[in-house]
Amino acid sequence: MTVKTINLQDTPSAEVYSLLSGAVAPRPVAFASTTDAAGHVNLSPFSFFNLFSSNPPILIFSPLRRFRDNSSKHTLDNVKATREVVIHIASYNLVEQMSLASTEYATGINEFIKAGLTPVPSGLVKPPRVAEAPVAIECRVNDIIRLGKEGGAGNLVICEVLLIHVQEAVLDEKGRIDPYELDAVARMGGDYYIRANGDNIFMLPKPSRDIGMGIEQLPDFIRNSTILTGNNLARLANIPMPPIEPAVKAFKKEPIVAYTINKFKDQPEKLQLELEILGKKLLEDNQVQAAWKVLLLMGKMKGG
Repeated sequence: MTVKTINLQDTPSAEVYSLLSGAVAPRPVAFASTTDAAGHVNLSPFSFFNLFSSNPPILIFSPLRRFRDNSSKHTLDNVKATREVVIHIASYNLVEQMSLASTEYATGINEFIKAGLTPVPSGLVKPPRVAEAPVAIECRVNDIIRLGKEGGAGNLVICEVLLIHVQEAVLDEKGRIDPYELDAVARMGGDYYIRANGDNIFMLPKPSRDIGMGIEQLPDFIRNSTILTGNNLARLANIPMPPIEPAVKAFKKEPIVAYTINKFKDQPEKLQLELEILGKKLLEDNQVQAAWKVLLLMGKMKGG
């Protein structure tokens, strides 16, 4: 595998931006509304953004200084002047309007109007919120940290959350945000985005409180498999110990296992392969104990 090593000291800042923003992805987008000292409204998206604390609740986004002339963006000027911002989470059905709002309109131009979005009065801060956004987060700006003086330098806008407005349509029955209903978008490099929905959303169990055995403790015939991926092995290794022998033996009676054994009983190598493939499928269906049993049955046939 060929690897290209890039020394950033010898790389133009715009190219550094392209490389890093392409590699550090996907990034959530802060769709930020602000006002200047005179009350003029600004609305613009920023993909250098994330959640950094829940107690106190802190969001940080970073408007960069412009590469072409080292000037600051209106949003940065506004939060310096007023110390307030509303950060929205944009859903897929808003992504084109959000992108349109990123246009560098002249000072005083209202991006709500340009992007066809509806301003709604906020509860505790002066900037209005976007009625169409599934989540709107009113914030007080606690600090602004300048990271550099040249074009492309970031400015960390440290925002303390005061109020959260959530459309009920994106909440599940327990009052939690349903990622499928949120349908959020995230920024990749260049003109690329990603939509957090459909097959792009998956569940991954956290490491067990009963400490998992680790990949190095897996049987050799599993650890050295050419079919199971590193992700598969990690899922198997996230339990303290494999199923016991009686449970493995009894699993031979499961319909899918019994069918596979009967179908390939006269083809030992083919049977081992089919059981290994079945074990992988069970893992990817999050049936870890069943996958273990199938793979241990396969191992017995290999003499593992």
